[in-house]
Amino acid sequence: MGKGKFITFEGIDGCGKSTQLAITARFLEERGQTPLIIREPGGTSIGEKIRTILLDKKNDEMCAITELLLYEAARAQITQEKIKPSLEQGNIVLCDRFFDSTFAYQGYARGLGTKVVESLNLLATEGLEPDLTFLFDITPEDAFKRRAARGESEDRLEAMGLGFQEEVRKGYLEALATVGSKRIKIIDASKSPEEIFETVKKYLLDEGQQ
Repeated sequence: MGKGKFITFEGIDGCGKSTQLAITARFLEERGQTPLIIREPGGTSIGEKIRTILLDKKNDEMCAITELLLYEAARAQITQEKIKPSLEQGNIVLCDRFFDSTFAYQGYARGLGTKVVESLNLLATEGLEPDLTFLFDITPEDAFKRRAARGESEDRLEAMGLGFQEEVRKGYLEALATVGSKRIKIIDASKSPEEIFETVKKYLLDEGQQ
C-alpha cells in the first residue's frame, strides 16, 4: 500500500487540540477511514510510563535536559512501534503533539536551544515529519480559563504558570516562522469548537486532494 498521512495537533495547554483531534477522527471515520489515534508523550507501554514521570508534579526537581531526553525517548519508541508501521500500511495517523511541542516547550520556553532540539528530533524520528500540522493559537489567559471551567487538575508543566505558557506560544510561532505555512496551519482557537473544525476540515479536504 502507499504511504499514509501523518497529521499532528499542536498548541499550548488548554488550546483545544485534543477536542479537535477527536472531532477529526469522527469526521474521517464517517468518510470510511480508520485513523490511528495516538498521543505524545505516550501511545506505547514504554511511552506511557515516561509520560507519568514527565507530568507528575512531584518531580519538580527534574532538570530541563532530563525532561528533553525523556520526551525524545518516548518519541523514538512511538515512532518505531506505532507511527511508521501504520504509515507504511497506508493509514492515517492522528497524533496529539509531536516534535513541534518539544521545539516550543524545551527548545524555546526552557531555553535549551532550538538547534539542539531539532538535532534530537531528527535522531528520535529518523527524519519522519508530519504531512500536516494544526497549530491552535490562543492566549494563555483564555486557555487557563478553559482548563479551569473544565475543572482539570494541572500537570507539572501546566503548573508553571501563564508566563511559561506565553513563552511556549512564542516558541510555536517561531516554529511556524521557521517551517512555514506549507506544513503548519495556524488556526484561531478562540472560536467555538464547531467553528474551529470548519477551518480544520477545509485543510483536511485540501490535503486529501494531494
